[in-house]
Amino acid sequence: FSTNKAKITWDPEAIKLSKIIDTIRAIGYDAYAYDPTISEQKSMAKRREYFTRLIVAVFAAMNVMWIAIAQYAGFFMGMDQSMKTILNIAEWTLATPVLFYSGWVFFRGAYFGLKNNFVNMDILVATGATLTYLYSVYITLTESGEAYFDSVTMIITFVLLGKFLEVISKKSASDTLDKLNKHLPSEVRLITADGYKSVTLHEVSVGDRLEVHAGERFALDAKVVRGESFVDESTLTGESAPRFKSYGEHVVSGTTNLTTTVEVEVVKSYENSTFARLLHLLEDALNKKPYIEQLANRISGHFSVTILLLSLLTFTGWYFGGFGDFEASFIVAISVIIIACPCALALATPVATLVGVSQGAKKGVLFKEAAFLETMAKTTKLFVDKTGTITEGSPTVVEKHYYGDIDEKEIANLVFGSIHPVSKAIYQALEITVTEQNFTQYNLVAGKGIEAVKDDDRFLGGSAEFLMAHSIAVKPLESDYTHFYIAKNGEVIAAFALEDPIRPGVKDLVEELQRFGIETVMLTGDHEGIAHKVANEVGIKEVQSGLTPEGKAAYIESHKGVDDVVVMVGDGVNDLIALAKADIAIAMGKGADVAVDSSDVVLLHDDIQSLKEAFAISRRSYRLIKQNLGLSLLYNLITIPLAVAGYIIPLIAALSMSLSSLLVVGNSLRVKWMKD
Repeated sequence: FSTNKAKITWDPEAIKLSKIIDTIRAIGYDAYAYDPTISEQKSMAKRREYFTRLIVAVFAAMNVMWIAIAQYAGFFMGMDQSMKTILNIAEWTLATPVLFYSGWVFFRGAYFGLKNNFVNMDILVATGATLTYLYSVYITLTESGEAYFDSVTMIITFVLLGKFLEVISKKSASDTLDKLNKHLPSEVRLITADGYKSVTLHEVSVGDRLEVHAGERFALDAKVVRGESFVDESTLTGESAPRFKSYGEHVVSGTTNLTTTVEVEVVKSYENSTFARLLHLLEDALNKKPYIEQLANRISGHFSVTILLLSLLTFTGWYFGGFGDFEASFIVAISVIIIACPCALALATPVATLVGVSQGAKKGVLFKEAAFLETMAKTTKLFVDKTGTITEGSPTVVEKHYYGDIDEKEIANLVFGSIHPVSKAIYQALEITVTEQNFTQYNLVAGKGIEAVKDDDRFLGGSAEFLMAHSIAVKPLESDYTHFYIAKNGEVIAAFALEDPIRPGVKDLVEELQRFGIETVMLTGDHEGIAHKVANEVGIKEVQSGLTPEGKAAYIESHKGVDDVVVMVGDGVNDLIALAKADIAIAMGKGADVAVDSSDVVLLHDDIQSLKEAFAISRRSYRLIKQNLGLSLLYNLITIPLAVAGYIIPLIAALSMSLSSLLVVGNSLRVKWMKD
């Protein structure tokens, strides 16, 4: 509803796409394959249509008000019936195009609502305006009583103005998705045997070579095979400083080539590219509604029927109870229909969640479902992995210890096959180039270490606990660093001490979360000394060290309660089980692909500030949702009884109804300026 998009999966053997589209059209919507350009054209056409209908309504309303002034003057000073009839006919002439042209959007919505057995806001507006119009026509023809064509005109004008502003507001809130879509070029230059050929992104295969000029965006994930250049990665990482890319280095879709022309080889198809995946995740985010929105939708679904029944009861009570004649009873009943606003209740949550998800995308925080905004806002405990989350995840070797006659090439060969930051750091420290591994068996044990076999030699690499679990005697190094041991045929042959710098801003984040009432707990596979040293530096009071991936998951599960919402932040394969156990799983953007895929929230900028933003945006959005629901319910609780009591005329009712919807939309747009 908020973005006018639907994601549909179908089995072509069970149902044709044309049948699905016909079904959608049967309930009052048009459907076509999503394209940002077409979507923008349709959006502009819709705004032009609303604007044209609104211009007609405003023009007629202004002229009707001049006639109404004469009628009110005649009401107090005296006017003969023939003059009153002439003025009524003039108002009738002006009110007719307003009702049937400007108000067509309400009749159309009411028709599809009734066709599908659903009483919506359009039915309330169309019913109230039409009954008032027909009654006024009767009064004009019979020359008895007071006509209310001015009310008909104002009802349609005010409510249409509200819908027009609503369309503009929703468009500005959902523009984030379309702006992101425009980050990629529609065509690329494919290098062929005959030269160059422009092709669409979907026509490019893995292994194809593309030429990318300075100032152009990389449309697909690729590696540089000719040339070198600086690349702006700020759209994905948030880092303003460009990064230098040369032969063999990877470039990511959505980033910009800055300085010179390069030739790249595609490593991922468009569907699997980083940027396409992020876009799909962002679009999917708005498909699953928060619980509070589902509740509001159920309430608003019954709201309109209740109001129609209440209007009928009001008319019956006024007319048969002796509070007024038919005209007075009728006008009071019409005011009840018009002033009630189910749309404010229905808009309360989707607009706020749309703005929250869009604001998150701008800040580098990707919520995979809008529902996670609500869940994350209720967080009571945050579990964080140490390496890559609290620390930079780029450790450096500070100590090397070799025992006996050591072949460094064997060690380089062993760690080369692992993507773990510790293995990468040891490989870099050895300064030995490995072109291919020559192990007959090679196994990475997630979160624990490496097992490998070469000829008759058996190698193990990992923590002291991992080696001791394989009955290898280890004398632990005495220092507050991360330690990595390597054994060959049951004997420790090398030990490395590594230091991983703490990310800037972690201490501020922990203090901020404490202010939010969120307790931070650090989970790590490192030994107790280094774990407590890091925790003390950043202000974390609770630390669990020496945990296996299963141990992290078990610890998180043991702390989940009925009233507790727990969040886990991690970045590696070893965090997968723990991430799965948390209510909300957050992955750092530069973490392992599988960790990013299995998470609920992704921090694209890969920094602690993004994590802080994630909590702030979720709390602000949830606060706005509750405010919107409160405003909507308060509005209806105050205005409906006033209308039933006869204190509100249809003209004021229409104005109030539009203002209530705009108040909810306007309040939602405050998310970027709200304080935490």
